[in-house]
Amino acid sequence: MHELDLDATPRPEALRVGWSAPADEWVSGAPLGNGRTGAMVTGSSDRLRLSLNDSAVWSGSPSSAAHALDEIVGRGAGPERLAAVRAALDRGDRREAERLLLTFEGPWSQEFLPLGELLLVVSSSAGEEAGEGRVRHLRELDLDDAVVRERLGGPGQEQSRTIWASAPASSVLVHVAFESAVDLELSLGTPLRLESVVVGPGEEHRASLALGVHVPTDGAPLHEEAVAEPHVYGGADAGTYDAYAVIAAAVRTDGRVSVEDQRMRIRGARRVLVSLTTDGAGRRWWRGARPEELTEGSRSAWIEDALRGAEDAVDRAPQESLRMHLEDVRPLLAASTLTLGGRRSGLVDVPTEVLRGEDDALTATVLHQLGRYLLVAASRPGSPPANLQGIWNADLRPPWSSNYTININTQMNYWAAESSGLSECHEPLLELVRKLSVSGAETARRLYGTRGWVAHHNTDMWGYSLPVGAGHGNPSWAIWMMGGLWLTDHVWQHWAYTLDDTFLRERGWPVLVGAAEFALDWLVEEGAGRLRTIPSTSPENLFRGPDGHAESLTQSTAMDVALIRALFLRVQEASAALGLGHPVLDEIAVALPRLPDLAVTTDGLLREWGEDVAEVDPVHRHVSPLIAVYPLGLIDPVETPALARAAVATLDRRGPGAMGWSWAWKIALRARLGDGESARALFKEAAAPLERDHRRRAPVDGSEWGGLLPNLFSTHPPFQIDGNYGFAAALRETVLGTRSGEIRLLPALPRAWAEGEILGARVPGALEVDLRWEGGRPVELVIRRRAERSPREVVVSVHGERMSLTLAELETRLGPEELAPLLAPLMRRR
Repeated sequence: MHELDLDATPRPEALRVGWSAPADEWVSGAPLGNGRTGAMVTGSSDRLRLSLNDSAVWSGSPSSAAHALDEIVGRGAGPERLAAVRAALDRGDRREAERLLLTFEGPWSQEFLPLGELLLVVSSSAGEEAGEGRVRHLRELDLDDAVVRERLGGPGQEQSRTIWASAPASSVLVHVAFESAVDLELSLGTPLRLESVVVGPGEEHRASLALGVHVPTDGAPLHEEAVAEPHVYGGADAGTYDAYAVIAAAVRTDGRVSVEDQRMRIRGARRVLVSLTTDGAGRRWWRGARPEELTEGSRSAWIEDALRGAEDAVDRAPQESLRMHLEDVRPLLAASTLTLGGRRSGLVDVPTEVLRGEDDALTATVLHQLGRYLLVAASRPGSPPANLQGIWNADLRPPWSSNYTININTQMNYWAAESSGLSECHEPLLELVRKLSVSGAETARRLYGTRGWVAHHNTDMWGYSLPVGAGHGNPSWAIWMMGGLWLTDHVWQHWAYTLDDTFLRERGWPVLVGAAEFALDWLVEEGAGRLRTIPSTSPENLFRGPDGHAESLTQSTAMDVALIRALFLRVQEASAALGLGHPVLDEIAVALPRLPDLAVTTDGLLREWGEDVAEVDPVHRHVSPLIAVYPLGLIDPVETPALARAAVATLDRRGPGAMGWSWAWKIALRARLGDGESARALFKEAAAPLERDHRRRAPVDGSEWGGLLPNLFSTHPPFQIDGNYGFAAALRETVLGTRSGEIRLLPALPRAWAEGEILGARVPGALEVDLRWEGGRPVELVIRRRAERSPREVVVSVHGERMSLTLAELETRLGPEELAPLLAPLMRRR
């Protein structure tokens, strides 16, 4: 076999999604990623396009937030003005409170930007040679191997493409094979400011080149329409930091290659191997370099490193590069699987079987595995976490800056990380939380006069912790001080699922304590021995004030109360687990019984604001008070039935359709509350294809919410990836739930999904579970202890029937006979 040949035949047992037409636009493309570089694969028979992102290419700089904080404080925001806000709210003057709070709003968090593209053009296409009517184009994305395969062309011009994003090689690799020799042209481009083109040392069959790119030091969100200059290069915020990035490409071929400007011309080739590597100052900063180490003098070294990485990747035989990739990615993708119905392998046709098929169990299986795949592709240690678009963004001014929106969206990206065996992929978010705990400490001190650390509605790669809104953002979304508290849920979940005491002691404990210190100082006296939060909002939602005006500001919203209570309880539990003391524990012990309780309104809903008020939008997309149900678990049908009934009534009032992430949250909530039929109905809505222009933004009245794009990305529209991640977490909730050491089997299984299995599921206590069911009843259960501290005793339940188990050292297996005592009472009730 020639060293450039590649056998990339799919495994029969692999789950693949496929299309029988070219990807003619970005939203039809197949996404690849190695956590560092994202590539969207599109193209036709005579051209292949890879739209490229680097997870660390953001506008801004390490000093962006510090300059913004100075500006906010300079115009009078601070503890004294906060006291004036509280006083205005206490006397009922919400207009004055809002006027004062607008001065706390910083400009905006920064943008995740596209870096460039690779275009590979075949001089004589299969279509020209064979006639367009005879050209076939079969393409697939392998969800178990993270490989894109394309087979295309016509008689005499067969062509195959195999593309993968390798974490071990830190490169995206493209292998193209032709039936007969062709001429090609490969070009690199960037929508950012091109600074230089560097050609590496070349030979007849091998060449490389790199683009040096300036990255904006400020990027205004798309919704800031009045900004005259949306992108600023080299502004004052850059300081000593050099906002610079690199794209490097290397080629090896059995043809002849030459380099000219930003192009490589390849003649007489039957095999071409291309590698792409990205790098820059942002990644070096993320990994710990100080800004003063990232100056213009570093550019040549970054280019040299990127070129060397790309060249090293093509110097390996493609079979060896693919083997390295598969050894890295297969264990992650196979760590946990969910199969609903009977099929979890082979090629699934997206247009006919997923988007318009009748088998919603198959659709659910595909979307679950796709969600896990997208997290592995977008989130790996050493790079920033998955953002609003994961690691894939084609727009210079992306919707909502493609940033981290931390009032639901970023958190949802990672809901399935621990439960589906992807702790490693959780790491980038945990690192962002650590960075926020540092930057947010200065924000808390200077804006609010508190200890600890704070984060608000948005953040970015640089750890932006200020309120956003630029002085005109509605407080309903811009003024929210609980973003950091919600993020601590991920710190806690990582420990709860792994029992990694070293992580909890060295990284988790300082973050949890700092968030608790902020929460304690944010709480103020209400009277009668009670505490309150003020000002308080319920993210993005509004209520009617006494005069009918739409209002956002109140005190002690359900979301505030739930987040603070959960955090305090977790700090206490962490202290007990680690045997650590801290003065904050005494303060928490005093504050906990003085917190407001979650309450029910007079019409039976979970109370969202600090008092019974009428919503402006009864079917609002956010279901913020229900955070107490999922993910925090403070409300449970068994342990808090009255609050659970109020949660159900709230979901009923909110209604069905929304957009991807809201659907996903509602599915998870219905599942946590035991309503599998409603969960399935919501899922079927969410999995319907978007039948209108994806570029046209949905109206806020909810009349045209999204569905799935041609490549199965979830959308509002526009595209946002949190729905894809949320579906994976929500679907798992229907078949496996946990509560205080109790493993709940099939807690919300829809009747139509009567057969299936979940393998490698993780539950708190560092336990792993395999579950298989038939006829809607469990027939096999396996529980494995993954840590020395994993519990020896667990409770297993099915619809309220409970059974205690003593676990074996490594694995406990229960078949139909062992499960019979658990199921017998249920059969008698039927």
